[in-house]
Amino acid sequence: MLKEVVRNPLAFVAARWTPRPETVRRAALAALVMSVVIVVSGGAVRLTGSGLGCDTWPKCSDDSLVATSEMGFHGAIEFGNRMMTYVVCAAVGWFIVAARSAKPRRRSLTRLGWAQFWVVASNGVIGGITVLTELNPFIVAGHFLAATALVTVTTLSWVRAREGDGPPRPLVGPPVRRAVAALTVLSAALVVVGTAVTGSGKHAGDESDIERMPFDWETITRVHSALAWVVVLGALAIWLGLRMMDAPPAVLGRARDLVLVLLAQGAIGYVQYALDEPELLVAFHLLGATLVWISVLRLLLATRERAETEPSDEEPTAPEPAPLATAS
Repeated sequence: MLKEVVRNPLAFVAARWTPRPETVRRAALAALVMSVVIVVSGGAVRLTGSGLGCDTWPKCSDDSLVATSEMGFHGAIEFGNRMMTYVVCAAVGWFIVAARSAKPRRRSLTRLGWAQFWVVASNGVIGGITVLTELNPFIVAGHFLAATALVTVTTLSWVRAREGDGPPRPLVGPPVRRAVAALTVLSAALVVVGTAVTGSGKHAGDESDIERMPFDWETITRVHSALAWVVVLGALAIWLGLRMMDAPPAVLGRARDLVLVLLAQGAIGYVQYALDEPELLVAFHLLGATLVWISVLRLLLATRERAETEPSDEEPTAPEPAPLATAS
């Protein structure tokens, strides 16, 4: 038995535990929530100037694996964010085990779980490079985008855990699907430009003289604002179009949620700009950016549905024996 556990621990657990569908969905939601939490905790590191609270990687300092009292507040914040990675790994691991143990086996969910694991692992390495390059703004932006990739995969996992494995069936026509796909691309561009706004702004992540992105902050902020308005107007147009064509409630609800989140995020962004980027509002704006991206993905995935695939209960029938030939 020990050899079996060592050789394939997931198969060992799957042979002895069958989680309920609700358990798999809760595991997927836990991974999604923790992917959002680590984005916010990473933002706290930057906004408190704790980016170099641990001045090396993978250890916190040359002399200590963990933060010490001499490192003060900044060391505690940075090391706490590093420890949060293990909490994320635990949530991702729970989802991988639950997805692998589900009956019938859902290979698509297991693959998504392992995708989460590899994104977390790669982002840990990017985080280390961020420290070793003394918060190079482009590496910091890559660190955030990798965290957004984790949010993407966990959102997809959560949605997929709530539906079947049948082939996708469109719920809206091609024009709407193309419009939602275009809105998704624009929203992704909005997130990328947002990293340039932060990389050019006042929050460098450390109190020392840290390199910034070579963009004029006022100009890049206006580009970000214009792109945000395009996304807001696009989301409004899609929502109104869905209302007029009497779209399915699930699709209409996801479009409405996106519009509401975008309006709240826009309000925070304008207040943040007017008050010269106070740390607390920047943190809320960072959380809002994550929620906007999740809402965009949910709308994209809501334009189709996947039915449950039911195994056939009918036993195959044996062919009837041929009649015996009779002598004439």
